[in-house]
Amino acid sequence: MYAVISTCGRQYKVAEGDRIRFEKLPGKVGDEVKFDEVLMIGKKGETRIGQPLVDGATVIGQILSHDRSKKIIVYKKKRRKGYEKRYGHRQPYTEVKIMKINVD
Repeated sequence: MYAVISTCGRQYKVAEGDRIRFEKLPGKVGDEVKFDEVLMIGKKGETRIGQPLVDGATVIGQILSHDRSKKIIVYKKKRRKGYEKRYGHRQPYTEVKIMKINVD
């Protein structure tokens, strides 16, 4: 069974046992997270699509860690002007293990 959920302005396809990195979520390591915005649920030979959400469906996950992703370097330059700018950015994320997909 799998589900398509919406969180942090993005959509993710998840299944039980998956480890997924979301943008930083509130909570501590070991806490449960409940995702109520379930857009679609699929099983073998059966698919339920919400309009816009599937009624009574939730996805429960457990927070495994909070961390920051690999650094990206942003470099800007304007030719013949002597302008150069360089800086980096590390986006924070939360790693979540999907424990259960509930369908009522």
